[in-house]
Amino acid sequence: MSRAVIGMVAGIAVAFAGYFGGFGAFLLVAALGAIGYAAGAWLDGGGRSQDLRELFHGSGQ
Repeated sequence: MSRAVIGMVAGIAVAFAGYFGGFGAFLLVAALGAIGYAAGAWLDGGGRSQDLRELFHGSGQ
């Protein structure tokens, strides 16, 4: 699955949370999505310690 499709699905989930659950649900879904993204990026990197800039902006390759 491409990153564009994953981003679209995440955006739809946040939109539904905001529409049906209000602003608090929107913030909760956005925060948990960011945590999930960080955990996935950390695992993609082999679980080694990384600088936060490297985690969110890639390894510069």
